Amino acid sequence: MNSKTTSLIGAALVLALALAGCGSGSSGSAGSSGSNGAGATAAYDPDATVEVGSLYEPQNLDNTAGGGQGVTEAFNGNVYEGLFRLTDDGKVESLLAEDHMVSKDGLTYTFTLRSGVKFHSGKPLTSADVKYSIEKVIAPDSQSARKSSLEVIKSIETPDDSTVTVKLSGKSISLVYNLSYVWIVNSQAKNLTTTEDGTGPYTLGTWKRGSALTLERFPGYWGTPAANKQVVFHYFTDATALNNALLTKAVDVVTSEQSPDALANFTDNGDYKVNNGQSTTKLLLAFNDRKAPFDKVLVRKAITSAIDNKKLLSSIWGEYGTLIGSMVPPTDPWYEDLTSVNPYDPNLAKKELAEAGYGSGLSFTLDTPNYDPHPTVATFLKSELAKVGITVNINVITADEWYTKVYKNHDFAATLQEHVNDRDVVWYGNPDFYWGYDNPQVAKWVEQAEQSDTADGQTELLKKVNQQIAADAASDWLYLYPQIVVASSSLSGYPVNGLNSQFYAYGIKKSGGRG
Repeated sequence: MNSKTTSLIGAALVLALALAGCGSGSSGSAGSSGSNGAGATAAYDPDATVEVGSLYEPQNLDNTAGGGQGVTEAFNGNVYEGLFRLTDDGKVESLLAEDHMVSKDGLTYTFTLRSGVKFHSGKPLTSADVKYSIEKVIAPDSQSARKSSLEVIKSIETPDDSTVTVKLSGKSISLVYNLSYVWIVNSQAKNLTTTEDGTGPYTLGTWKRGSALTLERFPGYWGTPAANKQVVFHYFTDATALNNALLTKAVDVVTSEQSPDALANFTDNGDYKVNNGQSTTKLLLAFNDRKAPFDKVLVRKAITSAIDNKKLLSSIWGEYGTLIGSMVPPTDPWYEDLTSVNPYDPNLAKKELAEAGYGSGLSFTLDTPNYDPHPTVATFLKSELAKVGITVNINVITADEWYTKVYKNHDFAATLQEHVNDRDVVWYGNPDFYWGYDNPQVAKWVEQAEQSDTADGQTELLKKVNQQIAADAASDWLYLYPQIVVASSSLSGYPVNGLNSQFYAYGIKKSGGRG
């Protein structure tokens, strides 16, 4: 998972949405999955408490109301479930939808719901809940990261309690994939920003803001029960405190290691296992492309070429992490290495600045989230850009301030942010997104890709999108985070990848130690 937000995106988005091992058993139940083989499981304690350390506390508990990366991490797949779910390697599996059919013209999807599913309140799952949940995501006030992707939905019908018919205004090859992001909630529930009513293997126990959030195994779960009785997410404000908690055994696992220097404490220690998984989290220097000077392509290209991303990545992550030169991680079908499009070259940067009319330099304010590694990255960028005549004023803000100021109000010049989702290059086809990139050709390619009849057709078009946003330096994709999960050797079955900030806890088995 990573310092993210796209989390916010998930939260807001960025924002975003580490994912979890989610194998699908024959029953399709959540508890059947597990993704990591670390640690012996023969003598695991089914009533253990798993202590999870994280830097990403929820802003609220509703992923359509700016809940943030933290609510995705703790709630997705654990408390709430969708019609479908994403596995650890990004595949889509059926979950609350037992089956589905697509009409020949690709405009009508019919979903059959799994029987015997109940919400934590005891109310049976019906098609009305699915209709409500989807409409909640695409409502005018929704802050869901997948809102725009699902606006192709024209109508939702519920012919009976177990059937949902979704009609589209146009073909959407990604509909089932996008529905995996929609949490099915009780349509009669209230105050979902502070309470919950899902169908998942856990219920919400207590949430002490600024400290911890507890999940309790749900005895009425429709599928295989969670492999542990309780999961406690402990929240920390900095990576050092988080690592100290792991070293002192206050937590059993860190969902995403953010302090590379601390890895030496764990790599040669038999009490721990260090897992280097695959990440989808991109750290962006995001420009507000609506405002000068970032409305000029040459300025954005100049800034990108003035920053030594390789040096930045090495200074923070050492041998970990990847340079990608774009919004697309290697795990996406339309990935290409585009790091050479805007190469590190200060002389080229100065030339492009001069051609853009800023030969004497320029200045801008960089809104910087206050959690690691953003302040360090901001200082590095300030130093790099000063070498080509650009003055950076660093404005440190909280995650809540970032969400309101940057994501919601678009009141910024440039910012740092992580985007955790896979397949999120399509957001560059939306000129209303917070970074304001507006290229009609890119928007058209994104639209055509979604209407493709085949995956190959979709891939070809989204590669064009990827190439064009790199050529336009729509943002500066500084690097792709590594996904490092560090856990006690007494644990197994925990997620090791960084897909969309998910952290499926139901498969975690704990042997010995605390319980």
